[in-house]
Amino acid sequence: MSSNDSTQDRESKAPVSVAAQERADETSEGLQELEPRSETGSEELAVEMGGAVQLPEGVQLDVNDFDFESSEDQTMIINMGPQHPSTHGVLRIMMELEGETVLRSKPVVGYLHTGMEKTAEELTYVQGCTNVTRMDYLSPLSNELVFSLATEALLGFEVPERATWIRMLMCELNRMSSHLMWMATNGMDLGATSMMIYGFREREMVLAFFEKVTGLRMNHNYIRAGGVAADLPDGWEEDVALICDTVPGRLDEYDELLTAQPIFRERTDGVGALSAEDAMALSATGPILRASGVAWDLRRSMPYLFYDAVDFDVVVRSEGDTLARYEVRLEEIRQSVRIVRQILEKMPLGDYRVQDRKVTPPPRARIDESMEALIHHFKIFTEGFKVPEGEVYVAVESPRGELGCYMVSDGRSKPYRMHIRGPSFVNLQSLPAMMRGGLMADAVAVISSVDPVMGEVDR
Repeated sequence: MSSNDSTQDRESKAPVSVAAQERADETSEGLQELEPRSETGSEELAVEMGGAVQLPEGVQLDVNDFDFESSEDQTMIINMGPQHPSTHGVLRIMMELEGETVLRSKPVVGYLHTGMEKTAEELTYVQGCTNVTRMDYLSPLSNELVFSLATEALLGFEVPERATWIRMLMCELNRMSSHLMWMATNGMDLGATSMMIYGFREREMVLAFFEKVTGLRMNHNYIRAGGVAADLPDGWEEDVALICDTVPGRLDEYDELLTAQPIFRERTDGVGALSAEDAMALSATGPILRASGVAWDLRRSMPYLFYDAVDFDVVVRSEGDTLARYEVRLEEIRQSVRIVRQILEKMPLGDYRVQDRKVTPPPRARIDESMEALIHHFKIFTEGFKVPEGEVYVAVESPRGELGCYMVSDGRSKPYRMHIRGPSFVNLQSLPAMMRGGLMADAVAVISSVDPVMGEVDR
């Protein structure tokens, strides 16, 4: 035995110091972490290996039934993240590797600690949108919409038609900007650095329009219970028409740049495949589900707003791999352009918010003229408005999938309880099934194809 071998043998047998063990315990995420397979039960091991997504009660699995059999001295467990440029936020993936092959993996979440659901219980319904808009910060208007729809369902009133069409316009433009951001970051993750520049360039057009309408590029607090904060500005039709005229041509360039590019296809074609059955068993929604062949889109399957009054196609692919998820998002941008063009034609005149003094503040000009208007404005923004007792669940189709809001009211001006069904959180559990048997380098492509936003995961 060489001296080097004997040194390594002594080090492997050396006891871990008490201080080192305490530091390890302090940073441990407990049951979230990936344990050595010798300390992992058969059922948990099957899930971590992506070999089982649903297990009937009482079923016992034999680890030997799975393809990847390796002794622990031939494998190693590594961390990818939570501080990693390709995990799209503070996401930690623990992976057991045999060489370059991923045998099993486990996402570990909770590093952002936003606590937005609990915060919602201390904010009035008027203030609530300033909270939820920051969850999915790439699609803030979807968050505002689902919160407002849940509040309006409890209040039991309908918003004016113009307000509904404005909400559709803003949400579809937001879907475009979110997918354009994904095109940019996904290209960067796979080495197509030019795509990062192009994606941000087109997204900038949408954000500039948002700034003109809401005063902010992100986290708008624009969609509120009863309608929207302000009407569309003069010249909005020309701004939106310019976006609709520009984006399709740029998408054709993306298509030419990436879709048939040999290196891009090598990195995505057949990588991270997920069957339709597994996608449904894992409760995946959005582009992940539709890329696996399931035509489920809440805008068509369970229409809300006026989506049943516009024509668009639900984009579906059957392969279920990273390339299919890319193709779905690329085509969904085109479909959003199609919807926005119809909204331009159908936008009616009228009120942009409900004229109900209980929930709608007086016009700004009235505050300078009327003491009653000033008091009314003051009470709405300090005390809020009371919502009848009840509970409701409302869901919308965000760029990442089904975004749901479960809200309970006890009759006060603040929610008794609010829970968000975040698509990023649910979709992350599909990672072990996608990564199983792939290369470590493919993990970046797979994570990117899920398009997680960690503000929504750790809400």
